[in-house]
Amino acid sequence: MKSQLALLLALTLLSSSRAEEARFFCIVGPVATTITAFGADCYLTWTNTPTNATFTVQTTSSLLSPIDWVDYVQVPATNSITTLQLCDLSPPSGMALIPAGAFTMGDTFSDGSVELPLHTVYVSAFYMDRYEVTKALWDDVYLWAISHGYGFDNAGLGKAANHPVQFINWYDMVKWCNARSEKEGRVPAYYTSAALTSVYRTGTNDLPESFVKWNVGYRLPTEAEWEKAARGGASGDRFPWPDVDTISHSRANYYADTNSYAYDVSSTQGNHPTYATGAYPYTSPVGSFAANGYGLYDMAGNVLEWCWDWWDDSWYSNAGATQNDTRGPAGPLSDRVLRGGSWYYGPDYSRCAFRSRSNPVVANDSVGFRCVRGL
Repeated sequence: MKSQLALLLALTLLSSSRAEEARFFCIVGPVATTITAFGADCYLTWTNTPTNATFTVQTTSSLLSPIDWVDYVQVPATNSITTLQLCDLSPPSGMALIPAGAFTMGDTFSDGSVELPLHTVYVSAFYMDRYEVTKALWDDVYLWAISHGYGFDNAGLGKAANHPVQFINWYDMVKWCNARSEKEGRVPAYYTSAALTSVYRTGTNDLPESFVKWNVGYRLPTEAEWEKAARGGASGDRFPWPDVDTISHSRANYYADTNSYAYDVSSTQGNHPTYATGAYPYTSPVGSFAANGYGLYDMAGNVLEWCWDWWDDSWYSNAGATQNDTRGPAGPLSDRVLRGGSWYYGPDYSRCAFRSRSNPVVANDSVGFRCVRGL
């Protein structure tokens, strides 16, 4: 049964700040819930009789059609009182709140063998860049960094200031995350040892998990964080939009191939005709397509995005894959994880569950990144 109180309160709070993003919320679950608080800080509190049950918060932008409700976040309730921050009316500039909760990670369509078995992962709340890091943003931080003790393997390229930066490797990106933090007066995330005293600014350090301050500064998303964010709160969909499980050039910048993939329904083939101009790369300005349910853009296509995790073919079968806030297999291994598809690759790469990999020293024109920050 849906809770109407949550709907009305959420609408009042959100529409008073940003009417164009007004949203309704409700709670559904195995039993009824009683909402006890929903404040201007967007923290929702409810009571529920059973514990160790999972409740679903759903959302819609209109009450006119009952079919418009989509999942927003899965919330495991471990006691009789549950508190959750649904949203943030004043998030950090250019970022969106990804609420804490569980989700089913992996491929529900049997499209990829390394995306199985399906498994449930709980991820704590975090902020994520709404857009892939642009060449303009990269340059702004990069120029500051090289005059403050940072060294990079690559200076970075981009088709235009508002296109994603590319031709940077994994090491460049994590050092850049630290520089972005320091430039803004924040505590950096990455260090050169487990003592967490010497900031990582130069070289190609493979950074085990113990070298990271996870809840401060900017960093790369874990693979689980990336997939949870890409799904936008919806469950079991192939792509970052919940209305259909197909893709076309109206949805993303990718290489259309309707002959090989039944779920590719694009009327135009090959590279996106709007952006396949001039020399490579055929990237698009960030935000050229609709955002997903969490307000994130280009989670399918444009450029692949580096994640924190080392790559392991059988990782989803490992017990560590289901741990809360899992950070992937212990390294060092040979490759790090890539997610999200790109202008160069076909529709299969743009699926939410798709996993790819590359050696962290590799830099090319189809790979970029975006940052996250802990709360």
